[in-house]
Amino acid sequence: MFDRNPLVPELIVTRLGASLAFWIEQLGFAIAYQRAEEGFAYLDLNGAQIMLEQYGPEAGQWLTAPLQPPFGRGINLQIDVPAVAPILQRLAQIGWPLFRDVEDAWYRAGDVEAGQRQFIVQDPDGYLVRLVQRLGERPVEQA
Repeated sequence: MFDRNPLVPELIVTRLGASLAFWIEQLGFAIAYQRAEEGFAYLDLNGAQIMLEQYGPEAGQWLTAPLQPPFGRGINLQIDVPAVAPILQRLAQIGWPLFRDVEDAWYRAGDVEAGQRQFIVQDPDGYLVRLVQRLGERPVEQA
């Protein structure tokens, strides 16, 4: 049995096959386990975990409002990866558009800045996924 994280988002998706192709083939996740008959998959990428569940109008899913694309408005999922370059290359090979281009960003965290190379892409249902490569820390520059 593998270790499950204490917090794992579960995304309702319109077509599980299309979502699995994106999350696995493009972002590099692997299926930890799935229940194909229920339209469900639990995915893992170096400890980053996410669950995908195919929408079914009679499935009794926990929905607070009707689903309208793009899904996940107001949320982006940040996922740490060893390097963003291989993912960017896979996305470019199939012509998948980026929502936000790759950038190096530094965020103040107390007396240091934490750096990350990042970009944002939308999955097939419009969920925002921010892939992050850690760049380390540096002292906060005084203005």
